[in-house]
Amino acid sequence: MVTAAAPGQAGDAPGNPIDRPGTAEAEWRAWPGLAGLPAADPASWGSVLVVAAHPDDEVLGAGGTMALLATAGIRLRLVAVTDGEASHPGCADPAALAARRAAETAAALRQLGAQSAEVIRLRLPDTGVAAHQDRLAGRLSELAAGFDTCLAPWEGDVHADHEAAGRAARQAGPPTLCYPVWAWHWARPGDARVPWHRAVAVPLPGPVARRKRAAIGCFTSQLERRGGGAPVLPAGTVAHFTRSLEVLLR
Repeated sequence: MVTAAAPGQAGDAPGNPIDRPGTAEAEWRAWPGLAGLPAADPASWGSVLVVAAHPDDEVLGAGGTMALLATAGIRLRLVAVTDGEASHPGCADPAALAARRAAETAAALRQLGAQSAEVIRLRLPDTGVAAHQDRLAGRLSELAAGFDTCLAPWEGDVHADHEAAGRAARQAGPPTLCYPVWAWHWARPGDARVPWHRAVAVPLPGPVARRKRAAIGCFTSQLERRGGGAPVLPAGTVAHFTRSLEVLLR
């Protein structure tokens, strides 16, 4: 996951909402709107294509859902759009970082019990997915053949790579449910910028939630401090993804 420039929202200070102080997880957990969402039934999905703009997006947004799907024996194919090589600006060896992030994904899938998922890496440029959206949509259309459902980043996430990947997935074919990632940071409970009327919840039993937390912990490149500074995924951000449910947008 890497910050990308995005326009400000009405009523916000200028600049990128991802870079500004975000909504505390305590506010989301206190909001009755989350508990009132209709429940989805992942076990009813026959086969699932999972799209990730960067390594870790799919685990943050839908890792628990993926664990449930794997337990149910449902076929999973994970498409990594980029290798996340731009998550550390100024990195002396982006190729090594990309390889590390791919290894972190493999470790996370094992923690989820989804190690049998087929992983396909498209290696589009990190922070540059929007310039390749039509090409990506065509590739995803090919890769979606034979799949009943697609999970992809939300096209309103205020991150250029997430949005382009989400739009391409919706163009590609099977019914798509999108997982928000950065929206938990810049949005607020009940925020009109999020289409809550299209939202469904996937409840995560305790063991599944624990497996997801362990999977998130595999992304050490994103959790470690960078040169004495803040990590890509600080604790307050990670807290959004340790709930007992995940939210998907139809």
